[in-house]
Amino acid sequence: MSNRPGPPGGGGVVIVPPPGTGRGRPIMAEPGVETRTRSSVITARAAASFDPLGRSVATARAFVRDTLQGWGYSDVVDDAVVLTSELVTNAVVHAGTSADVLCLRSEDGVRVEVADRYPEREVPIQGAGRAIANLDSENGRGLLLCAALASRWGVEYTPTHKTVWFQLDLPQRPVGTRSAGPVLPTAMLPVAEERVRVAVAQIDSTGTISAWNEDAERLFGYAADQVVGKPLTDLAAWPQTPGIGTGIAEALRLSRWEGSYGIRGLDGRVLPVYASHLRVRDADGEPSTVCLLVRDDERAVLQTPQRAPDSGAEHRSTDPFEVFIGSPAPDDLDGLLQRTVERARDMLDGDAAFLLLATDDETELEVRATTGLPSARQRFARVPVEAGAGRYGSARMPAVHEDLTAVPGAVPLLNSTGMRSVVTVPLKVEGRLTGSLGVAAESAGRYSNEEALRLQFAADRIALAVESARLGELERLRRGSLSFLVEASDLLAGTLDRDQTLALMAQMTVPTLATWCAVYTIADQSSEPYLSYVLHEDEERIDGLKALLSKIDPPDPVPTPGARVWNAPAEAAQRAALLASKRELGLGSTPPVSSGIGTTLATAAAVGGETVVLPLVARNRVIGMLTLGKPSDDHFRQEILELAEDLSRRAALALDNSRLYSERVAISQSLQRSLLPPELPLIEGVEVEVIYRAAGEGNEVGGDFYDLFPIRDGAYGFAIGDVCGTGPEAAAVTGLARHALRLLAREGFTGPAVLERLNAAILDEGARSRFLTLLYGELWPQEDGSAILKVVCAGHPLPLRLRQDGTVEPAAEPQPLLGVMEDLELYEQMVTLDPGDVLLCVTDGVTERREGTRMLGDDGLSDVLTTCTGLTAGAVAARVLRAVERFAAEPASDDMAILAMRVPEPHNS
Repeated sequence: MSNRPGPPGGGGVVIVPPPGTGRGRPIMAEPGVETRTRSSVITARAAASFDPLGRSVATARAFVRDTLQGWGYSDVVDDAVVLTSELVTNAVVHAGTSADVLCLRSEDGVRVEVADRYPEREVPIQGAGRAIANLDSENGRGLLLCAALASRWGVEYTPTHKTVWFQLDLPQRPVGTRSAGPVLPTAMLPVAEERVRVAVAQIDSTGTISAWNEDAERLFGYAADQVVGKPLTDLAAWPQTPGIGTGIAEALRLSRWEGSYGIRGLDGRVLPVYASHLRVRDADGEPSTVCLLVRDDERAVLQTPQRAPDSGAEHRSTDPFEVFIGSPAPDDLDGLLQRTVERARDMLDGDAAFLLLATDDETELEVRATTGLPSARQRFARVPVEAGAGRYGSARMPAVHEDLTAVPGAVPLLNSTGMRSVVTVPLKVEGRLTGSLGVAAESAGRYSNEEALRLQFAADRIALAVESARLGELERLRRGSLSFLVEASDLLAGTLDRDQTLALMAQMTVPTLATWCAVYTIADQSSEPYLSYVLHEDEERIDGLKALLSKIDPPDPVPTPGARVWNAPAEAAQRAALLASKRELGLGSTPPVSSGIGTTLATAAAVGGETVVLPLVARNRVIGMLTLGKPSDDHFRQEILELAEDLSRRAALALDNSRLYSERVAISQSLQRSLLPPELPLIEGVEVEVIYRAAGEGNEVGGDFYDLFPIRDGAYGFAIGDVCGTGPEAAAVTGLARHALRLLAREGFTGPAVLERLNAAILDEGARSRFLTLLYGELWPQEDGSAILKVVCAGHPLPLRLRQDGTVEPAAEPQPLLGVMEDLELYEQMVTLDPGDVLLCVTDGVTERREGTRMLGDDGLSDVLTTCTGLTAGAVAARVLRAVERFAAEPASDDMAILAMRVPEPHNS
């Protein structure tokens, strides 16, 4: 989707070079732009105009994306595209005028300006705080996004134009990342104010400064006699490297360390520095640390280059630091993981190594990096952690298998690889399983407990870096997914032509999500699936792929949500390749036959990987299937499958619904988001996780809601409720309940008093009132690590308490629901959560999940919760959601809200 033509007639793209480049007079340059940016010098600009047409929004997005990628600003492309989409939509659709888009590049970021010719159109703001006046209105949402995503933003007026602009600053590179730039002429190199200075400080075993050189005096302003004898931590402005759990005091005890922190100078200013620490001992055997420090922007002077291992060396290191520490981590997670397995293999002199990362609910492990194994076949494959066939039972503890032939299937990843012995160790962060690292050998009996301890020691050192990189990658994927889905939804909703919709579906998935794609459609309930569209990233293979798929039965139209594996294409391709090879041997190698065999083998390789099928479901009916494939035994990443599932839902709506219905869906989604709290507060000493799912492909405004908010210092209120019905009437009661709860709780009313007043307010709505089941409580974290709760359960499913020993019991008693009777006599009950205890609150969409005549019920939910002992609140909520989704094949027909609160166990130092 990145190769698009320029803007259509009515606008042109103009790239203006920086001043002084000698390329002639700038075209369409606006005088004073440099002044308007206020803080940065503009080095390049690009401008375009777009007609007041719906398709101009997609063209404007493409213009901004291509411009920023051409400037090398890929870090901010996704946010810029989302904001531009909203602002141009406001101009060409809502204001009904043409839009002028101007991109300005500076040294520290990019500024995008969107101007329309409707200056008298009111911007929906109010008050000194410039808050959006009406969150439910259609206009003004672009300004909400600007406030959420942009570093700075504003609105400017002229007699003929209104301009909305936003500034996106380039993110700071995390500590330990590598970057490289082009070779620049000497004249363009940055100018140093003085010679590069390297401060040298010697720190004794107590952390006290014992030596301080002249460059250190010049950098920080302290003379040697002012700092010698003082702890280095007295000068450190930051207690630890940002994003890293290792503090400076701990870093001084490490044998080798590199990273960033701040030193407060004599003038009180904080100077960011990059430091390289080396621990040595003197002739008397006393340890000390030599610290080399430079300005952070001069880190390349000290940064350790990445060195390839010496393949000819016979030396086997006994120090895990030599293997894993000593050079900064790669920018990307895959690079870090691949380097980890290669060095783990070398450290234990193994023949193969592998690293698996745990899923969010810790029930499965996903293969992310291997060496010495057929990685193409294994990458992104998943295995269970605790139960099921082919389980990976040794994930949570170090394990040594002396001979895998004696215990077949103990490590499923190594089946049919020729490996005989293996040692595996867990990667844990704060006691939570985050992955598993293993080293294997082709001979039996190669490893003992000593190797397991060495590998575990190394894994403990790398676990935090791996988890930090994984979370960073996940955040980047989520931001990219948001931009992708915004663009996909706009394209699919912009046409009612069936063939064009099918082509758009395939073109959006290839090659972004898969190597090839096939779309099957179903005309009605009695019709068989029909192969409607096929696309491959290599156009020469489309015909062969279409012929192959036409010869096999289509996948079954099962409405089960999520992706399911379909093996038929790979099996058919293997049979075709085998048959072609036999014909080649029997007929000789004439050019036409060889050419046909080459095409057959190429087609077999193209579909030889994993193939998945996602149902296209609209109005609770399967209207088709979206099939995605990978080549050469590749596997799909779970995040890609989740993104494809989101795309398949949108594609199904585009095939089955009208433009009016699509617009109604978008409005309903926006309204629903406004009825839910924007974010949850961080509660010290209590883990909180919320999962919300609205039923139906249209995501109509649901009656379920939740909230968690501070009442006063040390006290928090929480609620989860279900309004009878859906639509605007239910939404009105939802909004009334959530805001009334916050207001009354902060006025000091007790739980029963809050609910009694809310009940009266609901009854005052008259014919618009709705029944409401509500669980409301107040939470007080205690200094001893426990938490006290007072809860009132008004007609709602009872909250469940999970103790550390695995027992589950209701945490409240049922009381009358709201919106029925005028006089209610409610009472609150006190619950104490001990460290390790979990309180689970759900709506009836969870307990009333049905499969035919079966229902999950309270007992089924209790059984699921008993398996969650020791899990974090996030893992508990994810496991409950997975159990609900897998209970029935049909999509959920009711909204679901899950609120999990857990008091964590104290960490032993």
